[in-house]
Amino acid sequence: MAQQFDVVVIGSGPGGYVAAIKAAQLGLKTAIVEKWLTKDEKPSYGGTCLNVGCIPSKALLESSEKFHEAQHDFELHGIGLKDLKVDVKAMVKRKEDIVGKLTGGVAGLLKGNGVTAFEGKGMLKANKVVEVTLHDGKTETLEGKNVILATGSIPIEIPPTPTNGDTIVDSEGALEFSSVPKRLGVIGAGVIGLELGSVWKRLGSEVVVLEAMDTFLPAADQAIAKDAFKFFTKKAGLDVRLGARVTGSEVKKNKVEVTFEDSEGEKKETFDKLIVAVGRRPYTEGCLDKGCGVSLDERGFVQVDDQCRSTVPGVYAIGDVVRGPMLAHKGSEEGIMVAEIIAGHNAQMNYDTIPNVIYTHPEIAWVGKTEEQLKSDGADYKVGSFSMAAIGRAMAQNATDGQVKIIADAKTDRILGMHIFASGASEMIAQGVIAMEFASSAEDLQLTCFAHPTNSEAVHEAALAVDNMAIHKVNRKKR
Repeated sequence: MAQQFDVVVIGSGPGGYVAAIKAAQLGLKTAIVEKWLTKDEKPSYGGTCLNVGCIPSKALLESSEKFHEAQHDFELHGIGLKDLKVDVKAMVKRKEDIVGKLTGGVAGLLKGNGVTAFEGKGMLKANKVVEVTLHDGKTETLEGKNVILATGSIPIEIPPTPTNGDTIVDSEGALEFSSVPKRLGVIGAGVIGLELGSVWKRLGSEVVVLEAMDTFLPAADQAIAKDAFKFFTKKAGLDVRLGARVTGSEVKKNKVEVTFEDSEGEKKETFDKLIVAVGRRPYTEGCLDKGCGVSLDERGFVQVDDQCRSTVPGVYAIGDVVRGPMLAHKGSEEGIMVAEIIAGHNAQMNYDTIPNVIYTHPEIAWVGKTEEQLKSDGADYKVGSFSMAAIGRAMAQNATDGQVKIIADAKTDRILGMHIFASGASEMIAQGVIAMEFASSAEDLQLTCFAHPTNSEAVHEAALAVDNMAIHKVNRKKR
């Protein structure tokens, strides 16, 4: 006999487990289904983000940045070190320890909130029935008054460079190197490619990034993107080649030879390791029975409305498997919204204030519209920016690269976007998110008292610069 639940969640990533916890907190009888197994065949919660994505990559980014800082910057502080070395296995173990604590924490939260967990693969069938194939081969049948699809995404593979788990890897494999590759190739100069390329560059690899597009970070504000490109190629030492389209690869004697085309014609490069980081796609394989009624769009995303309702009443989808940016925090907020809707509350989500972050060093972060988007829309806007080079705290940290840029409506003064390239941008961007969430004006930030000395003073100065009133730089002349 099928077990009955108010809510059945398929997938326990940042969208799924948050939705399940919130639903349980709202008094709904809730189940969650998760198929993830660790390398030693143990069930694990948290999805891609906690197991092989956001968290482990940030752990390695932090470790590699500390090594790089000790190697290159400590002498500026009067700290002398000799014979620095990298123990990659120790770094990877630390990463795995952090992952273990967090995934175990999610399991504890689910249990503590009364969520019933099923460890196996869930498939949605007709009439909101979820069939779970457990890891031991047995099956369980769950009937949900409501079902939430939170099955996430997987790396995109490209025919010219099929991954083999050794010399050619995806983002997951790039977190498992046991030593520093002498020469590393990265296909894709997006978020994942830049972050992973940065990790191994800091640890000593020669890194070449091949990007098919001619524009660097086209989704970002181009003033920020140009600042970042200059830093990564001139200071950080990444060899980023734009307009380089990979056409083939061949593994020879534990190395991989990559063929690509650019404006000068066909070229070849040989690497010890190659990371394929060209993006991710929604994961629905084996999760949707033909008779379930859920519709997918032409790119494989589950079709949903603004409140994440699918084409089947009572079936919702959230996170990477639906439209919008593939961001953990976006999935989590959608999970909370859906749980509240199921519980009978009037819940909505503001998709205009979702922050984007690239965790390089310095970090890149933005919220709202870019100047390029506003130009395309024909909007009347005004811009203020401020360089981190003039910030005292940034000087003390030896982190003066980058800038803060704020865009406001020329008539209403309402903030339309904030864009940051700076050390700590991932934390600073929250100020822009909060401001936009409350429909703040540039003047609101101008009248706010910021602590001194902090890097966030650049936000204050950029807001002042919107109206040519910055204090710590010479303002442009008014027309």
